[in-house]
Amino acid sequence: MQLKLSTRTVDGILIVDCAGRIVFGEESAHLRDMVKKLIAEKNQLVLNLSGVTYIDSGGLGTLVALYTTARNTGGSIKLANLTQRVGDLLQVTKLVTIFDVYDNEQKAVDSFRKSVAA
Repeated sequence: MQLKLSTRTVDGILIVDCAGRIVFGEESAHLRDMVKKLIAEKNQLVLNLSGVTYIDSGGLGTLVALYTTARNTGGSIKLANLTQRVGDLLQVTKLVTIFDVYDNEQKAVDSFRKSVAA
């Protein structure tokens, strides 16, 4: 498996660090299973994609499915630290208009506070 996942908490918000490739198969299944469990526990999380080198169509589908799952349970998933390649992919597919994307994880974490205050 080419995808490594780890979790940590910053200011009460769960961060999932992703490193490697998010591709159809074991990698996407691993990400989906882990995030679905986490979103049931904490409904606000940030996917830190700084270590992601490649995403294929299956990986994009997994990200969209996780986004939908979170929204349907009253939660939210935000993306942070996109690499140039991943950022370009989200632009080309227009998925950047669906996801909340942030330059760094602190901005993503802070955005949860702003949405609560609004």
